[in-house]
Amino acid sequence: MGNGTAPDISIVIPTFNQASFLPATLDSVLNQDNPPGIQVIVVDGCSTDGTLEILKGLNDPRVTWTSEPDEGQTHAINKGMARAEGGIVAWLNSDDTYAPGALRAVVDAFKDNPSARWLAGRVTIIDEAGKEIRRGITHYKDRRLKRYSYRGLLRENFISQMGVFWRRSFAQELGRLDETLMYTMDYDYWLRMGGRCDPMILDRVLARFRLHGGSKSGAVDRSQFDEQYKVACKHFGDDRVSRVAHRINVEKIVWSYRLLKLLGR
Repeated sequence: MGNGTAPDISIVIPTFNQASFLPATLDSVLNQDNPPGIQVIVVDGCSTDGTLEILKGLNDPRVTWTSEPDEGQTHAINKGMARAEGGIVAWLNSDDTYAPGALRAVVDAFKDNPSARWLAGRVTIIDEAGKEIRRGITHYKDRRLKRYSYRGLLRENFISQMGVFWRRSFAQELGRLDETLMYTMDYDYWLRMGGRCDPMILDRVLARFRLHGGSKSGAVDRSQFDEQYKVACKHFGDDRVSRVAHRINVEKIVWSYRLLKLLGR
């Protein structure tokens, strides 16, 4: 940081042509209630939709940004993480937002639990206008999160990416996100972390996932779940029951989302 003091937390924001949502994302990070020391690293992949003008208009010493060609979202996140200086790190996609007070709650939780290496909290789902939707899915994930087990995570990815934070020292042990993965680099990372230790579960809403027509994970393409299954296969070992359970859960999720889409929800 400019004053020589390391920030408490570093947030990487990968973005590409998300000018309509980026201001709200940045606002949710920079205008936190009782904010800790924050470093924001925006990694833009040469957007052409007005994103550059938004970034040039920023006048906040906590923010640094680049706009240059990259090899996709995961590569952009890895580039940003390499510049992180905070003791705690995370990434936030440029159409999602943090809840008020979330970052202070995360920093305090890690301070109060010095042995914790990563943390997962609750996440709600919002639409393009910021209205909460799909509460049933949120409640389901909340219940699964409260009953966290590594075996449960092997069978189903119930952890929402934007609600996860970890110590930078832990990330240095784990290495970079897998850039060969299109959709599930986060799930792969949770399994890598979970294989070493359980997360601290923070029972409060930390973030909001924005579901809209252009959101990659919101498309619920079967290919993303096939990729998720391949990721889990690297971690099953001899646990054949979890292998079968994961495949069944994939079908359950795909058809549930298809039903929601048919119902217009």
